[in-house]
Amino acid sequence: MPMQHQPRHEQQLSYQVAKTATAVTMGGSLMLLSGLTLTATIIGLVVVTPLLVIFSPVLVPAALTTFFILAGFLASGSFGATATFVFYWMYRYATGKHPIGADKIDYAREKLSNAAQDMKEKAEQLAAQPGNKGTTVQDST
Repeated sequence: MPMQHQPRHEQQLSYQVAKTATAVTMGGSLMLLSGLTLTATIIGLVVVTPLLVIFSPVLVPAALTTFFILAGFLASGSFGATATFVFYWMYRYATGKHPIGADKIDYAREKLSNAAQDMKEKAEQLAAQPGNKGTTVQDST
């Protein structure tokens, strides 16, 4: 006898049932784990709270000191890493290796140079006008 193939509908149905069973099992397991974690957290807080109240005059300043020390080290390390990167970028820029953003720096430098040149020309024009003593600058617009 040849094997009979299951209709496509029954295969899809069994696949759907397997997916649903897996999802329910996983979801139930995770919900159980979540509940156990919440219970353990509450029990831990109930046990530790009296100790925290008793030792709080010591623990609060110690925690604050630890926090500020760690924040200082983190800030110092971050500033040091940033400075190292900036020096590396400046070295690459100075040696002509065209780091990221160098074109923007060149564009800004060119704009500033043009603006300075325009201001210089305007100042020379104002100084060359007759009757201008050079002590006051008036807007010629």
